[in-house]
Amino acid sequence: MRNRNRAPKNSVTQEKDSSSYYEGERLARLLKSIHKEIESTKTLEGSSLPEKFWFKQQFAIGVNEVTRVLERMSPVSESGSSLQRSHAINNHKVPSVHLQAILIASDCNPKWLTRHLPSLASSRKVPLIFVKDKRGGSLRLGELVKLKTAIAIGVKARGNAINEIVGILCGNETNLDTDKIE
Repeated sequence: MRNRNRAPKNSVTQEKDSSSYYEGERLARLLKSIHKEIESTKTLEGSSLPEKFWFKQQFAIGVNEVTRVLERMSPVSESGSSLQRSHAINNHKVPSVHLQAILIASDCNPKWLTRHLPSLASSRKVPLIFVKDKRGGSLRLGELVKLKTAIAIGVKARGNAINEIVGILCGNETNLDTDKIE
């Protein structure tokens, strides 16, 4: 009989690799660079929207919203092409929101809250960035979007400075000492 406290073989911990796992000084540099780009994007856009709505345009905040956006994205086949369902027949609107990357607090409790995200993200070819901190990864992620905590944050692909820095991180995560990130 299987022990209920044991994690299944395809759990979140096995899907993490060292390049997408941030903690300590590396995490501090990551969050500092993203925060800097958030502030610069806010000033460049000069939006008259309240801050809460501006963040909603840039990010999918929370496990439920990240899951919802991922489910609305079409799955990507192994060859890299999008598996289009018959949207015209069913009169469904093709999703206009795509996630560039997902930041996940790996030390969330209970663990089952985020267990489904790695498989869902991999089916949509969305990279994951795991965050772990002594005082709580969800607290550190919450600071980015000016909330108390955030277990998952999806970065929406909108073609701004935030997307540029996330693109650098996802494409070349080993070189974190570049001028753009500092």
